[in-house]
Amino acid sequence: MSLHEQLYQWTARQGLDASSARRLRALSGLDDPPRDLWTPLRLGAGALAAGLIGFGLILWVAANWDDFGRAMRFGLLEAVTAVSLVAAALLAAWRAPLALVAFLTLGGLLAYFGQTYQTGVDTYQLFALWAALGLPIAWAARSDLVWTPWALVVATGIGLWMETFGGHGWRFDGSTVPVHALGFVAYGALCAGLALRPAAASQPWAWRLAVLASVIAVSATALGGLFARHVAPQYFLGLGVMGIGLVLAWRRAEVYALSALALAVDTLLVAGLTRLVYDAKGDLGGLFLIGLVACGLLAVSVSLIMRRVREAEVRA
Repeated sequence: MSLHEQLYQWTARQGLDASSARRLRALSGLDDPPRDLWTPLRLGAGALAAGLIGFGLILWVAANWDDFGRAMRFGLLEAVTAVSLVAAALLAAWRAPLALVAFLTLGGLLAYFGQTYQTGVDTYQLFALWAALGLPIAWAARSDLVWTPWALVVATGIGLWMETFGGHGWRFDGSTVPVHALGFVAYGALCAGLALRPAAASQPWAWRLAVLASVIAVSATALGGLFARHVAPQYFLGLGVMGIGLVLAWRRAEVYALSALALAVDTLLVAGLTRLVYDAKGDLGGLFLIGLVACGLLAVSVSLIMRRVREAEVRA
């Protein structure tokens, strides 16, 4: 809950008059200018510069692709990666943007290597190698500017792994349950690892992206199992995984994870009810029931999340 909301709740709970409410707001510092405006501006400018450098490099290479030989192309990508890493090690103020350039260029180098030599590896292996080689870069940079794309690479690699070992397609039946179960465990490990990394509390964006990607992947797999010809075990597996995640998020009173997981569970439950109504050849009454249940689930979820957050604030 934001400081703005806490002030309103405290004012209402204590019955403060207008003058006292204004004094409380002034003491909170809510309306004070940012103390360190330069740091976020510098990080934003660094992120923009890193993105423009990478995008400009891609356009330049694409425009001169036919004029470069194989050795020139490899040398260019390797040189940009090496120079970015060295500069990131020497320039602490620009470490995060330069590390981002190195991480992105590393992915381009691996992709070009696979395209040039046609190694025959599956796509998920490229993402796995990219994540493994990029982990020291992200760890050294210690910034969400690098951790966030790294989390996206890992989440994409897990999804591609499930697609590959699921028969190079999204099959939802008993034979692919072990593959999807291992994928769900991998998503959970990704979220847990990012939550436990140094300075995770002050830099939550990589973790939030991992949570969002995991919830989307698990929900999509569960929905695929639900709307198969016969309801596949993946639907119940996805609900169970979401339930475990809800319990963990509830214990930590983590509002972001609670909101994402609650919305996913509500969606899966409503989709399950829709499947039941569809199989029973329901009429307009069935559609009304689905809408009523969806509204009820959403209202209950929001109420419970707000109550849990308030309880955590009182204990703190």
